[in-house]
Amino acid sequence: MSQVSFPLALPSASNHQMTLHREGPLFILHLHHKDNRFTTEFCKTILHALQVIEDIFLACEDPVDMALITTGQGKIYSNGLDLMHAVSYPPFMESYLTLLRRMLTFCIPTVAALNGHAFAGGCMLALAHDYRVMRSDRGFICMNEVDLPSPLAPGMAGLLRYKMTPQTYRNCVLQGHRFTATEALENQLVDIIAPEKEVLDKAKELALKWAPKAKSGIVYKQLKEEMYTDIVRLLNVPYNRLAPKM
Repeated sequence: MSQVSFPLALPSASNHQMTLHREGPLFILHLHHKDNRFTTEFCKTILHALQVIEDIFLACEDPVDMALITTGQGKIYSNGLDLMHAVSYPPFMESYLTLLRRMLTFCIPTVAALNGHAFAGGCMLALAHDYRVMRSDRGFICMNEVDLPSPLAPGMAGLLRYKMTPQTYRNCVLQGHRFTATEALENQLVDIIAPEKEVLDKAKELALKWAPKAKSGIVYKQLKEEMYTDIVRLLNVPYNRLAPKM
């Protein structure tokens, strides 16, 4: 494996949409492209970052502490899918569903540091992490598909069902409820809430707490694959088979 220099501009220095940092056992993926809406390129770039991390993880001869944090910028973690791109380029959804599956079963502990709004596809990405820290003074976590309107792919609905109680799932999907940080904590959508300036630090503390679990090696990924086996199966359903029905 070739040596990687950090910070790493992705997908390139001339097209800088996100930055991958390394701080000891922690990898921090900072998303900073406008309001971090998902396009095919944006999804593939995050997938590339995950591959860089996994390659480093697998190259370690001895068990190591390791964890990943993702975060956005300003008042937005991610505003979801770029709907114009999603509609105009049908293969896009395959990239997005692959991203959710990859994050959900990633080989090391993952923490989403929600610096601001996490809407729709951004909410889904956050829920695909193992843990979440949310800004307490501003921002919502929300699935607003009912208001767009837009259906949910089976894997997306499956992920929401697993991560929420039935009542929270109903309110989230059928009402498009915008959960404040306090509500998100009460409904167990997030693990910690903190003021804006403390979100990343709290995420680092949480990531460092669980980074030693990466010492289990490939078993950590295997445990997640078994834990989420039904969701993984649904995320693997080709979206083009569903599009005419949706």
